[in-house]
Amino acid sequence: MQGYQLSFFTQQDHRHHGVPLAEWILQEARRLGIGGATLFSASEGFGGGRRIHAARFFELADQPEEVTMALSAQEAELLLDRLRDEGVRVFYMKTPVEYGMLGDD
Repeated sequence: MQGYQLSFFTQQDHRHHGVPLAEWILQEARRLGIGGATLFSASEGFGGGRRIHAARFFELADQPEEVTMALSAQEAELLLDRLRDEGVRVFYMKTPVEYGMLGDD
């Protein structure tokens, strides 16, 4: 199938409606019927402000997180529209991909 890989990049301490933003995006994708998504936690990274964000032994609030999914063009627009409607501020990448499932059930 042809569609998009949609990835969102945030930090563990960023919240929306009291929920960590990455978790909220994951839950919202599920509510919208998107077939799957994965939440990754990174050890370190930096954003447009050039500030290093890192998971430290005593402080995980600054830990970088990524939510990634493969979805159709319609699903991508549905999710992006939902985030816009909610006023979510988050960096994202939308990349054209071919995706599918191999093997038997």
